This record gives sequence, structure tokens and C-alpha cells, in this order.
Amino acid sequence: MAFIALTTLITVLAIFQASNAAITKRVTCPDGVNSATNAACCPLFAVRDDIQKGLFDGGECGEEVHESLRLTFHDAIGIGSSGYAGGGADGSIIIFDDIETKFHANNGVDEIIGEQKPIIARHNITVGDFIQFAGAVGVSNCPGAPRLDFFLGRPNATAPAPDKTVPEPFDTVDSILARFADAGGFSPEEVVALLASHSVAAADHVDPAIPGTPFDSTPSVFDTQFFVETQLRGTLFPGTGGNQGEVESPLAGELRLQSDSELARDSRTACEWQSMVNNQEKMANAFKAAMLKLSVLGHNINDMVDCSEVIPVPKANTKPATFPAGLSNKDVEQACASTPFPTLSTDPGPATSVPPV
Repeated sequence: MAFIALTTLITVLAIFQASNAAITKRVTCPDGVNSATNAACCPLFAVRDDIQKGLFDGGECGEEVHESLRLTFHDAIGIGSSGYAGGGADGSIIIFDDIETKFHANNGVDEIIGEQKPIIARHNITVGDFIQFAGAVGVSNCPGAPRLDFFLGRPNATAPAPDKTVPEPFDTVDSILARFADAGGFSPEEVVALLASHSVAAADHVDPAIPGTPFDSTPSVFDTQFFVETQLRGTLFPGTGGNQGEVESPLAGELRLQSDSELARDSRTACEWQSMVNNQEKMANAFKAAMLKLSVLGHNINDMVDCSEVIPVPKANTKPATFPAGLSNKDVEQACASTPFPTLSTDPGPATSVPPV
């Protein structure tokens, strides 16, 4: 009887293992080099390689990555329930670029659109899929970033997104939080998570006299310096000053958006903002989750194919957050009422000056 029971158990285990192997079995892609869990993902390897070579200079975390990440947001956020009939992450910002690039909030996106269009034309991929895929691939070039999820299956847009769906840096916190909530039910915490994108970002058009001005001192590394430096007392403008949507920053060469400054100090978001400081894992995980939610706005993720395995694995960032040289805790404008600002060391050397990207 014991032998029969053992034989039965072995048979059940064999069936389970065979079934599990069938579920996880990979397919060899037509290129003979790559494999995937779903054949639909195979064409993305060629798209990825083309993006890295032709758009991101061989895998750098530079200006084109910053702009491609910005484009993922500007395309996806064009949706909502309060009279906004856009399709979300559907590629409308490129398909109807003659309309959407004229929106004030989309100032400057025509440049990255012009760089992405030829690559899209070389591949069988919808525009909405390409925008989100390029953003995920680009972020993978930035040390410290999470490996973003990518789901395939966005049909091309059939109409442009409405104007005024993209929050502007001069909007109030009330307006920004309301717009995110309407677009996809984003919580204040998720809004803060999405703004981790500003750790690898720069402004070209807030002050047109100084294009490529970063939002933190490490614009090629996905780290928590952005959350540190936005909480430091602003003392100067990197350029002309007096520009709409800009407030004083703590460092020469660094631009601070009014919206970032106010979100860092608003009672609804200040503690979440501060919680990112020197917490690389939290920032990366929160950003990854919020970006997945953003990237599928307007679509049912259950109808899409998970091709996240095509996204490269980013390098780690092990450097802890610090105060820039010449600054310390005394320069922090404490905004979180419940928790003191973390204790950080100060970088050695003369006062920090941030070069443009």
C-alpha cells in the first residue's frame, strides 16, 4: 500500500513538473539569438537594439533618455473622466503631433518625436507601444533605476488627446493632484513616486536661455538626490530668473520647478517626499509600480502581453544620498511634520555647481 501511495505521489509530481515546464517554456525567436516566453515579444529585441544604438548613443542615460521618459508621461496622461476623452497611452502625441505639440504643456516634445519617428517607421510596432517601450529601455540605462515593466498591445490612437490634460509646473498642488486622480486614480503617494523621474531629467524650455538644466546634481543616475535637493532652501536662479513655473534652487546650474517645490512642502505629500531620501529601494519600487499604472492608462492590462523580459537590467547605484558640498541639515526646509529629515553626510570640496546635460 505504501509503495502504491509513493508511486502515485511520484506520478503527481511528474505531472506537475511537466505542466510547470510547459507554462514556462521559452520560444526561440526568429533571429536565432534571443528567446522569449511569448513569441509576440520577439520583434521587440530588434526594436530595443535599434533604440539603444540610434537614439540613446549606445546605452547612455542622457538627454534623449530624459526626453523619451517625459514623452511617456505626456502621451499617457491625456485621459480622464472630467470631460477628457483622450485614449491615454495610445501614441496620439506622435500620431497627431501637428495638434498636440502645439499645446503649451508639450513645449519641446517635437524634438524627441522627430528622433523617434524614423525608428518607429523601421519596425512593426504601434506608436503607443513604442513610446512606452522606448521610455522603459531608456530608464534601464540609468544606474539605480528599476527594471520597468512593459506590456505590449496598445492600438494606435484614432483621435488626439484634449488640451490641458498635462499638468504644468506653475499649476497648484490642488490642481496637480486632482488631474492625476482624474486621469487614473493616482494617489498623492503615487504622484510623488512618478516624480522620481525628475532624478534623471532636465529642463530645456522653462528658461530658454539655459537648455539642458538638470533638476538635481546627478541627472545621469536614478538616485534620491532629487528628493534631497528639492527640500533645500532655494537661494538662486541658474539663469535669468522670473520664468513661469520656476523658483529658486539651492545650487548653481540646477533648476527647480515650482510644482516640485510645492509638492515637497505640501502637507499631503511632504512626508512621502521626504521618505524617499536615501531610500533607493523604496524610490525604485514605488516608481516601477506607478509607471506600470501610467503606461497602461486607457487599456486593459489583461488583454496585453507581458514583454518585460526584453527590458535590460539596469546597473545598481550604491552611493548613498548626501548634501551637496557646502550644504547641510541647516539648509533643509523641514516640511514633514511627523518625522525629522534624515541625517546625511556632506560632499567634500567647493560649493557644487551642476553642468548642463
